[in-house]
Amino acid sequence: MINPQINDFMARWTAEWATLKPGATAQDRRAKFEEVAASMALSAPADVDMSVEHWVDSDSSAGKVRVRVYRHAEGGAQPVLIYLHGGAFLQGSPETHSDITARIAAWNRQTVISLDYALCPEHPFPAAFEQTCDVARWVRSNAEALGIDPDKIAIGGDSAGGNLAAAVALALRDELTFAAQLLIYPCTEFDLTRESMIANAEAPLLQTKGMPVVNRMYVGGEANEYLLSEDPRVAPFVAKDHSGLAPAFVAVAENDPLRDSGVVYAEALKAAGNDVTLDLGEGLIHGYLRSMEYCTEAENKLRKMTTWLAETCA
Repeated sequence: MINPQINDFMARWTAEWATLKPGATAQDRRAKFEEVAASMALSAPADVDMSVEHWVDSDSSAGKVRVRVYRHAEGGAQPVLIYLHGGAFLQGSPETHSDITARIAAWNRQTVISLDYALCPEHPFPAAFEQTCDVARWVRSNAEALGIDPDKIAIGGDSAGGNLAAAVALALRDELTFAAQLLIYPCTEFDLTRESMIANAEAPLLQTKGMPVVNRMYVGGEANEYLLSEDPRVAPFVAKDHSGLAPAFVAVAENDPLRDSGVVYAEALKAAGNDVTLDLGEGLIHGYLRSMEYCTEAENKLRKMTTWLAETCA
């Protein structure tokens, strides 16, 4: 059953997207998402400075990556969360997800660094993955200048961003010690036969029918589809070894095609000996953090995540 407060959110969300023209391109959808997010944005917390940006060098084919810093007004060396926004690898930005990142910074009195990573189809894998690795290294190397504690670097994201966060935590396991992973309704593998993919095929906000095209787009075309089931940098669930990773909070949603993708990853992390908290998101849908203005439980979930993050990075 879907939380009835979600219905009010979906009515507004659907109305906002109704003007998108049939046959819209990825670029059209990207621009529309920015417009919708701005229209539905919550008030920014007064105690968070979000005016600072940096351009971080990257060896990725997409080049430098813009990052926006959300920093609580409280001084000192703060914990930091490197945040990857969702958007199916083809849309979204730090600005579309400011409602989430600004509140994490405010509620935890910390810093959040949000990436404007390269999007497909212009920049398929491994562009965003490589940019995220380079930003993580940059954050560690520039901790003093950024005013953050180098021993309290967490990584996280939602949906496609959760995929990138998990993949980078795996890839940099022996190079950079993360304090925590915050994986919010993440895509960790691409098995469209899982029970949640079938049961929630027509769920609100995200449906299964569009996934094959988007997944293929992310890896750069049909010739590279094998990466979806073989490469842990694309699908972190398929890694042969999940041991030695940071404590993880994995949030899924009951009415989400990606629910089982998050659950199986949480189970794999736990089986490998990692500390894992799994939140099943009863009554909620994919992308539920966007509904905080309408759904009390959505805000409660973000507060639960931020409390866990603060305690884990203490």
